[in-house]
Amino acid sequence: MELDHIAVSGETLEEAAAHVEQALGVSLQPGGKHARFGTHNRLLGLEDGLYLEAIAVDPEAPGPDMPRWFDLDRFQGSARLTNWICRVPDIESATMPGGPVAPIDLDRGALRWRMAVPPSGRLPFDNLYPALIQWQGDLHPAAMLQASGCKLRRLVVYHPDALELARLLGSLELVAFDTGPASLRAEIDTPHGLRVLE
Repeated sequence: MELDHIAVSGETLEEAAAHVEQALGVSLQPGGKHARFGTHNRLLGLEDGLYLEAIAVDPEAPGPDMPRWFDLDRFQGSARLTNWICRVPDIESATMPGGPVAPIDLDRGALRWRMAVPPSGRLPFDNLYPALIQWQGDLHPAAMLQASGCKLRRLVVYHPDALELARLLGSLELVAFDTGPASLRAEIDTPHGLRVLE
């Protein structure tokens, strides 16, 4: 398992994108639509093969037949960093607390991937357990994005049960766990210096 990307949610895509752009001082690039979950996104390429997505419910899309990923059906309030996504080599054998999760086949344009989305749409540990993804083929969003001059220095996962979360996940490069109210904090080097995205 290794970190793949991080996600900022908003009540609208404009709010999510503006939150990232104001925090980091850089512009996002167009993303696309996810028909399966009725969402859409904008993207930011990070160094080291990582990327960031701003994501929200697409008001023009029909509602899905299951809860949306990242618990977006229940999202309220200011745009914020809500999720982190890790890629795994074999999602069929991956498990989450509570048992195995059936992978869902997804696509956007030429991109193809499989993702473990709990039936409730909400991930364990108050939505702070990483979403699990397995990319299909050689295409990956990070390789398709323009360089932004941004590099993730550290992602801190705060949770009252941070020690248990760290025990379950083991050591992950760039990821730290700390006890506190459930939240995420990304420390990102930008063309304007170190910035924090929460």
